[in-house]
Amino acid sequence: MAPTTSATGITWDLSDLYASPADPQLQTTLDAVQAEAEAFAQTYRGTINVPGGPAPKHLLEGLRRLETLYDQLGRPAVYAGLLFAGDTAKPENRNLEQQIEQRNMAIYNLVLFFHLEWLDLRAEDAQRLIAAESLAPYSYYLLNARKAVPHKLTEAEEKLVNEKDVTGNQAWVRLFTELTSSLEFPLELEGEKQALTLDAILTLMRHPDRNVRQKAFTTLYAVLETQSQTLAYIYNTLIQDKLMMDRLRNYSNPMQPRHLANQVPPEAVETMMEVVEQNYDIAQSYFRLKAKMLNLPKLEIYDQHAPLGEVAAHITYNAARDVILEAFAAFEPQFREIASLFYERNWIDAEVRPGKRGGGFCSGYPPSNHPYILVNYTDNMQDAMTVAHELGHGIHFWLARKQTLFNFDTSLPLAETASVFAEMIVFEHLLGQTQDKADKLALLCSKIQDIFSTVFRQNVLTRFEQAAFAGRAENRLTPEQLSECWLEANQRYYGTAVEQTKGYELGWSYIPHFIHTPFYCYSYVFGELLVLALYGKYREEGKAFIPRYVALLEAGGSQAPETLLKDLGFDLRDPAFWQLGFNEIRRLVAWAEELAAV
Repeated sequence: MAPTTSATGITWDLSDLYASPADPQLQTTLDAVQAEAEAFAQTYRGTINVPGGPAPKHLLEGLRRLETLYDQLGRPAVYAGLLFAGDTAKPENRNLEQQIEQRNMAIYNLVLFFHLEWLDLRAEDAQRLIAAESLAPYSYYLLNARKAVPHKLTEAEEKLVNEKDVTGNQAWVRLFTELTSSLEFPLELEGEKQALTLDAILTLMRHPDRNVRQKAFTTLYAVLETQSQTLAYIYNTLIQDKLMMDRLRNYSNPMQPRHLANQVPPEAVETMMEVVEQNYDIAQSYFRLKAKMLNLPKLEIYDQHAPLGEVAAHITYNAARDVILEAFAAFEPQFREIASLFYERNWIDAEVRPGKRGGGFCSGYPPSNHPYILVNYTDNMQDAMTVAHELGHGIHFWLARKQTLFNFDTSLPLAETASVFAEMIVFEHLLGQTQDKADKLALLCSKIQDIFSTVFRQNVLTRFEQAAFAGRAENRLTPEQLSECWLEANQRYYGTAVEQTKGYELGWSYIPHFIHTPFYCYSYVFGELLVLALYGKYREEGKAFIPRYVALLEAGGSQAPETLLKDLGFDLRDPAFWQLGFNEIRRLVAWAEELAAV
């Protein structure tokens, strides 16, 4: 049973994709795309990797035709994925997602040759085409694709990998999602026994009553303990599968594929993470301050997100909507107009219900459609910020639709920049409207904790992943070994300021990013620190900054993040750039200390 919240009944309308799982248009789309894929193969196979390279016009026509094919192929996959996320327990949703996944894989394999022929083309011929004026809209896409040359397999091997993944790593990911979505956490609240979802029990870690937080914490990890062997086995299997594929593709380390996909220099990422760790003292100082504000000798893990006032503890879904739209309108009216569409046209699924996937996400593919948002709204300020975060993604997707499909999807670090910037817009708006000192302190502390979660915690998660992959290269990891890696990574962050309460050693076990997208988490760090730097520019320049920011979002993935940000005056390889964000964080913590006066 899920708790009733103000978002009960707020579900998305997927009819812009298909009317229902039984909609015959689903099969019609797949049949049409398969026919087009077969025709595409007849036309283009053997015409890209030719002496001297293809004519620019021929390559351009192929790229445009392939974009259209991928756009149509994406619609059934997105529909099936959204249905499954909305109710992972429903057998027909599980079946549809797997059926679509298998069909899509077969169609994708029909056109895989085009990409591989481009990679097989001689470097000098490829460079000539990249420089061709008629191919200018695709020059960055073509250049970036060539980075995969050292890591590609033969066409037969690539097809085999795609087929293997359906019953391999993708199946293990589905098992994790189904398992964690089906877990029930029994807890007595206000005299009533409830069976809570994972998201609902995690939300109680932000409850103002310490006894409730402690009970929720104990219940959470007691249930996870019963599944620890299974969850560890799933994670072990996925790590080993990735290590095997990384070896076959000649990657030098497990993070290299993520760096290539994110289109960021690995040295910039390591510099960023080192600067984060040099600033862990900011968090430890704040945690000691918060312990004083809560009249505690020391924070336990379940105390770190305790609200410090009602203003940060409760907000209904409709009230959050109004605040978010007001904040967006004050920043840039276009942002409000775009965000309003999500509410008016039911593109958001916000209610909490059994079987629904935990957390939140924004699905923006394919660009010919519109984005959809999933959140689990439980009437607190953190959830309001989550909605703002996902709407930031939604606005980014909407603005980038002017790009072609191959230039549409930006890398994860820049994607997280748009979402975190949206959170900052809403926070600054709320803070500006708040006059009461206690309420201002509560909001400020809530934001500081959100920043810590996005910067420090995500850095910890990345360090844990590095340790887990290093350990798994030697032996299969037991739950106890994973827990040891987890506590060690967290210890550097919390120091002596926060007690890692018994049970927290299983904190690794339910985090979906580890399962769905290895090494995703550093993108949050990147996004938050970049946003703090960008917001500093906005405060300096005022409205003159906004067109440049909108242009950044509109660019989508048409250029490398480093190139796009260099135009804004940022150097990702310079430690001083990353320190800019921490200077802002220190300012916020110092302000909280002043308001708290403890």
